[in-house]
Amino acid sequence: MKNALSLLRVRPKPGAPTRGIIDVGGIPIPVALGRGGIKANKREGDGATPRGIFRLRRLWWRADRHPRPHTMLPVRRIGPRDGWCEDPGDRNYNRRVDVPPGSNADRLARADALYDFIIEIDHNTRPRIAGRGSAVFIHIARQGFAPTAGCVALTMPALRRLLANVGPRTKIMIG
Repeated sequence: MKNALSLLRVRPKPGAPTRGIIDVGGIPIPVALGRGGIKANKREGDGATPRGIFRLRRLWWRADRHPRPHTMLPVRRIGPRDGWCEDPGDRNYNRRVDVPPGSNADRLARADALYDFIIEIDHNTRPRIAGRGSAVFIHIARQGFAPTAGCVALTMPALRRLLANVGPRTKIMIG
């Protein structure tokens, strides 16, 4: 297997703070950013994509919809009870949680395709600080690159290309 890229760079498009470009090995790829643009002082619910340099932690994927993608990242299947805690008052804030049947909590197994592939990044993980933002992922973009809640989003073909070129030592520089 080839070597993983060491760095991905995301920058906003001039005049369009919710749109950006990610440089993947010298290839510019359009992305959607958070509705709040890129901010250094990210807060829960502000819709901003956090400015900084982060590691890619793992890929979460919907095995019930797609074959396992080619990637050097650690991979975990998304199950029907997988969720992500976005409540700053919860001890599991910004972590994967088990969501019981019938709960309205945020699930990773969504009806739409946005979370069919999720790259978890290490924003606000060590240390985790309540209210500093949670569930910041790289995932599939909405139609027309509509803004995200703070994530970086690509088209499905672009995300598959990205997955084939990244590993656990790859960093993403946002801003």
